[in-house]
Amino acid sequence: MNLKFCCSGFTCCTGGSHMAKEGLDARVPQEEIAPLYDRVSGIYDIWGRLAESHARRRAIELAGIRDGETVLEVAVGTGLAFLEIVKRNPHGRNMGIDLSPGMLARARKRLAQVRGADYELSIGSAFHLQAENDSVDLLVNNYMFDLIPFEAMDQVLLEFRRVLKKDGRLVLVNMTRGERFGSRLYETLYRLSPKAMGGCRGVCLSDKLREHGFSVAVREYHQQMLFPSEVILAR
Repeated sequence: MNLKFCCSGFTCCTGGSHMAKEGLDARVPQEEIAPLYDRVSGIYDIWGRLAESHARRRAIELAGIRDGETVLEVAVGTGLAFLEIVKRNPHGRNMGIDLSPGMLARARKRLAQVRGADYELSIGSAFHLQAENDSVDLLVNNYMFDLIPFEAMDQVLLEFRRVLKKDGRLVLVNMTRGERFGSRLYETLYRLSPKAMGGCRGVCLSDKLREHGFSVAVREYHQQMLFPSEVILAR
């Protein structure tokens, strides 16, 4: 299979086994993530549109959703991406999970505008997905791995690999390490106050995905309001 590797900006960022040595590890404990996002759920959409919308839109494009598929979004947040998924897959099965009841409440309110589509939203963890083996055509995950410690990423990717069909697609969006002027501002903010950054720090997942048997078809760097994101399509 011919693979396309896209990296805009000055350098390409790679992860893998050396990530922990070269990057910041997560400093907000996992048990504090849900309460943190419950607190910010009311204003999250503002940030999502100002700093993440370009990367999220590109992720939906790369997903290549075909109506009738089974789609799972892990860390659905306030439903900004999930709404677009459901619109494109009205006759398929659409599942969204999140740790935060506050974020899910916002997502349910957003999805209330959709009529006649099959979707479900529920509390759930990326570490223990409720989906059956080889059952998901497309798994989407926005801004979650940047919250997870390096040592815990393997467990999540094993779960992703378990539920995806053999020809399934994985689309990831993460805060990544800055590659352009001004983008290291957020790394500085994280060092000063991780919770002020929502617990997110820059990560690079391409090599880690390959370690788990994924083929990385596309990896792109996007920067919006100086905020650096990576968008990955893997199979």
